[in-house]
Amino acid sequence: MAELTVGRLLTSWQPDVPALLLVMVLGGLYGWGVLRVRAKGEPWSPVRTAAFTALGLGALVVATMSALAVYDHVLFWPAAVQNILLDLVAPLGLALGDPLRLAVRALPEPAAARLRRTMTGRVLRLLTFPLVSTALVLTTELTVYFTPYFGTALRVGWLHELMYLHLLAAGCLFVVPVLTREETLPAWCTHPVRAGLVFLDGVIDAIPGVVVMTHGTLIAGAWYLHHHPSWSPDVRQDQQLGGGAMLSIAELVALPFLLMILFQWARAERVQTAALDRHLDRQQAAAVPAAPAAPADPTTPSALPAEQVRPWWETENNEVAARIRRQHGER
Repeated sequence: MAELTVGRLLTSWQPDVPALLLVMVLGGLYGWGVLRVRAKGEPWSPVRTAAFTALGLGALVVATMSALAVYDHVLFWPAAVQNILLDLVAPLGLALGDPLRLAVRALPEPAAARLRRTMTGRVLRLLTFPLVSTALVLTTELTVYFTPYFGTALRVGWLHELMYLHLLAAGCLFVVPVLTREETLPAWCTHPVRAGLVFLDGVIDAIPGVVVMTHGTLIAGAWYLHHHPSWSPDVRQDQQLGGGAMLSIAELVALPFLLMILFQWARAERVQTAALDRHLDRQQAAAVPAAPAAPADPTTPSALPAEQVRPWWETENNEVAARIRRQHGER
């Protein structure tokens, strides 16, 4: 093959029919969902659509049809970048588009109810349980590189395509449930817990890159030694470049992932605060302090107790009343 230069890295492309079909199906379904939602008069963020198409489907196209796919059979580092794009970058872009929420809003109510039941079913609950899905991603990457899986996939075309799908599905099992606005995770998995899990996942995602970069044995060594082009770096150096690329991309992806969780957390807090403020406004508007018809003599039996003429938030013991008392105290 011709030497891989910067120009060829940008301009070398080859079609991948299964990947192209997957991109067309995912993009078509998402576009149909957006049109359905807007036909109902409901908004759908263009930012989410752009994230799904540009980052999600775009990463899938780059991984499977760009120069990375052209040279992945003669160099290890393009294959390593391919794999990290498929199990980290593409799932993040797809999840930012929130396809689960879009599907629920676009489908008729019976179909949407079935989809919700499926998302909260036992099998998906187990696979998307945060620690389980993180372990699946790590196990998938280590299995690809440290078993005959990867070397065999280089020789067998259909297994190579299956490996692409395997990596993409494993990444989506963790990322999509964490970022979706649908309730697909256990109730205890609040935004602070999700932020901690994303931080932990970022640390774990660095492990495969470090192991590949420092591993003493060549990965798919027989294949790459046989197909090693004269213009490429040494095979061991090529593997170190691939491991370094995996580590760098994993750490770069972890930061925006964590920032997105923090953004969702702040937005949820604003929504809850606004709802509580509306509730307080309604309660205050409805609260009319009781007053005696005539001045009451506190020494007479007919006098009303002081608690009955005080505002309700001064006498009741609940969260709403406590918040109003704090507001009055600040004034």
